[in-house]
Amino acid sequence: MRALMSTWVVVLLSLIAPLAQADLTIDITRGNERATPIAVVPFAEDGQTLPVDLARVVADDLERSGYFAPLERRAMFARPASGDEVAFGDWQALDTRYLVVGRVSREGEGIRIRYELLDVSGESRMLGERITAGQDQLRAAAHRISDQVFEAITGIRGAFSTRIAYVTSQGVGESTAYQLYVADADGRNSQQVLGSDQPIMSPAWSPDGNKLAYVSFETGRPAIYVQEVASGRRARVTSFEGLNSAPAWSPDGRRLAMALSRDGQPEIYVMDLASRNLERITDAPSIETEPAWSPDGDSLIYTSDRSGGPQIYRHDLRSGEVQRLTFTGDYNARGRFAPDGESLFLIHRGGNGYRVARQDLDNGRLVELGDAGQAESPSVAPNGTMVIFATQQGGTGVLGAVSADGRASFRLPAAQGDVREPAWSPFLN
Repeated sequence: MRALMSTWVVVLLSLIAPLAQADLTIDITRGNERATPIAVVPFAEDGQTLPVDLARVVADDLERSGYFAPLERRAMFARPASGDEVAFGDWQALDTRYLVVGRVSREGEGIRIRYELLDVSGESRMLGERITAGQDQLRAAAHRISDQVFEAITGIRGAFSTRIAYVTSQGVGESTAYQLYVADADGRNSQQVLGSDQPIMSPAWSPDGNKLAYVSFETGRPAIYVQEVASGRRARVTSFEGLNSAPAWSPDGRRLAMALSRDGQPEIYVMDLASRNLERITDAPSIETEPAWSPDGDSLIYTSDRSGGPQIYRHDLRSGEVQRLTFTGDYNARGRFAPDGESLFLIHRGGNGYRVARQDLDNGRLVELGDAGQAESPSVAPNGTMVIFATQQGGTGVLGAVSADGRASFRLPAAQGDVREPAWSPFLN
């Protein structure tokens, strides 16, 4: 068991290796062949050229979701700016199912954006909205449009206006610099939250999206911190001898689950953040780590080697009952609930390495997602449609993402260095 614990720690530390500050970029690696055809026409600009191509951001968002296949601009017969200008027959000839059109104009100190979503086959308007945004809010406005379009068509709330946190590193050995960043869900508008010459690990968002919990080695040993993203104010909440790792927020934001080895082997504990009272949850002669809360807050899942190798267990916090959840293969770890609580996303070792997988909780069926063979640290989008994770590309640490059905995937490499430990934020409004 000690060998297993040492191996896990070495793996975690090795994953944080040589990025300078930069936005992440999007590289679509596989599209969904069943994606719905949609056209996002470049928005007409009344008397000015905007610094952000709003229609391009919207099209990229929709394509990245795996649900939509945007029409290339060079294939567009016309570029209408409103529903009144649309000749539906032209778009039906292109097999386009939906159409997004819009116009932008100056309004005082801001930019007014008017857009419409049209059902091409039904020749009707599904959605129309006006948004006013500042010059520095244009990407946010585009993500809002993507959210509205996505929900109007799929019935699922869009998650394009959410954020991701991740850890970067650059350098070798003692000269390695580590940074904790937050960025838009598409990897743009990155902001450094913390910099250190010691490893930073396991960022986790609070349910309101205002704070991050993480592990920092800045004092020479691991400690768990909670930091306000906007102000930078932070507090150290644990610094026990041994392991302090894997913080996970309860759904009500009042407690943190974590793995501590203060009493010997790593076990799962829960801390009340107001009182700092600590409750030990597990007590077994095995390694218990990587806790995650169920959406209702009534149970915790965690990784344990009590069966001889890493598997995922559920602990009912009311009854104390413990249930093993994973049985496929000899390695299943880092489990995370889908938002509806009906399935788990996890790292599964199969014949092709370590991959993101989804397991249905009602029947136990496990399905590998995507083709990344060195996946780590999965984090689920708040609408449950995508999973972001860490992986390797040409020997460099990058982020990958795969749709919940495995049909679409993309990578988010950095300009230089490595990027690891992703965490997807909750909905922010």
